[in-house]
Amino acid sequence: MPRFFCPVPLTVGAVIDLPETVAHHVFVLRLQNGDTIQLFNGEGGCYVASIVDIAKKRASAELKVFLPEEVELPYSLTLAQALPEGSKMDWIIEKAMELGVSTIQPLASQRCVVRLSAERAEKKLGHWQGIIVAAAEQSGRNRLAHLSVPLDLGKWLSQQDIHQRIMLSPRADQSLAEWTKHRAPQAVSLLIGPEGGLTEEEEDMAIRQGVIALSMGPRILRTETAGLAAIAAINAAWGGM
Repeated sequence: MPRFFCPVPLTVGAVIDLPETVAHHVFVLRLQNGDTIQLFNGEGGCYVASIVDIAKKRASAELKVFLPEEVELPYSLTLAQALPEGSKMDWIIEKAMELGVSTIQPLASQRCVVRLSAERAEKKLGHWQGIIVAAAEQSGRNRLAHLSVPLDLGKWLSQQDIHQRIMLSPRADQSLAEWTKHRAPQAVSLLIGPEGGLTEEEEDMAIRQGVIALSMGPRILRTETAGLAAIAAINAAWGGM
């Protein structure tokens, strides 16, 4: 059943005009009056709806049934990702959404090649938000991950965070697998460096701010692999898969 994000109030029995982007998708999919779709607005649960009117640039649907089921993780995961080159951030955000991340925090660190001006950051945030929506529609999530504005690493580290913060480091003495094995599921913020990793100075600064350094083995993972592999490992250990 096709699923669409519809950021408007939803109530069983209501007939609503679908947003233009959703109406366009309905038209492209060649759906017809009476066809069934799912709609969600990010507030939890989703609605089974029936298309009652369709044209090239507009469509409306009647909300039939509310489905309260959720596929969210039983704990909160934040991915604090130093900005990588090219379109790697698109991939990271898409897959992090599929794996259940609740917050995505883009970061600027010393080895980041990408530097975003205020104008460019605004455009990127809009683009990334679209990726989050598409990933939620595909993965069956009814809630969107929160996308934070990009921050310098130092500023993010200085924030008081109620979550336990961890980072992957080849210098770490303890493994992520061992750490998760001996802890109950809990809210975690995961810090991932850019290509080339965090500098030794940045890692030391992070540790002084209470970040725990953990290892995922002897192999050096790419920035677009490390965070996703760590999220999957945490979910496997804590029953979130």
